[in-house]
Amino acid sequence: MIGCLIIHGFAGRPQEVGDIERHLRKKNWLVYCPELPGHDGTRAGLKSVTYKHWLFKAKVALEELLERCEKVFVVGFSMGGMIASYLASQYPIDRLVLISSAAYYINPKQIVQDVTGWFLEGVRGELDSDEYYQFYREKIMRTPMTATIEFARMVKKLRPHLNKITVPTLVVQGEKDGLVPHKTAEYIYDHIQSEEKKLYFFPKAKHYIWFGEHKEDLLTEMDDFFSKSSDNQANAQ
Repeated sequence: MIGCLIIHGFAGRPQEVGDIERHLRKKNWLVYCPELPGHDGTRAGLKSVTYKHWLFKAKVALEELLERCEKVFVVGFSMGGMIASYLASQYPIDRLVLISSAAYYINPKQIVQDVTGWFLEGVRGELDSDEYYQFYREKIMRTPMTATIEFARMVKKLRPHLNKITVPTLVVQGEKDGLVPHKTAEYIYDHIQSEEKKLYFFPKAKHYIWFGEHKEDLLTEMDDFFSKSSDNQANAQ
């Protein structure tokens, strides 16, 4: 059986990567997408934890998958990408996918600019159904500064582990991503030690690549990457 661990982003919830989770479940894989501690949609929840709680939850989920499955893939989004990178450096997983991974801190200046623009447009009633607006608005309102500091600490602590990654890795980034700097994907690609690695940019995509027209392209790119694991196993036999 193939297992897959999906790790959501900072101040997010499993639902934010739901499209990816549902797609992978259709393959009859054992897919885990745990809610990281404190990520219950409230400010109080995020105030009550440290980044070590996030790491521990992800470790427990991965260890269970490794016990139950012959092959395990890990997918990390944004902050979850840094957690996934750390796990890949510590555990015998088979493939790693990093989507919009926050090896550098999320850009707070861009968030302010986006929200300001959305507010001005919202006054004119133009964004009542804008998915990005509603999503980011909820995230910003429920994120305490203490949690942001924990996020920054975690990134600083885990970034050196990129140099220890040797498993096949797919690094994906939207070139219009205003939250994670464009250089981040290149930094990750350059520092991981995997012999098999690929860096894929979506020219018009933002941070949440699958929220727009690029969803099917992203899922196809992931499918192709995962299928190579089966191809390599067949060649070895």
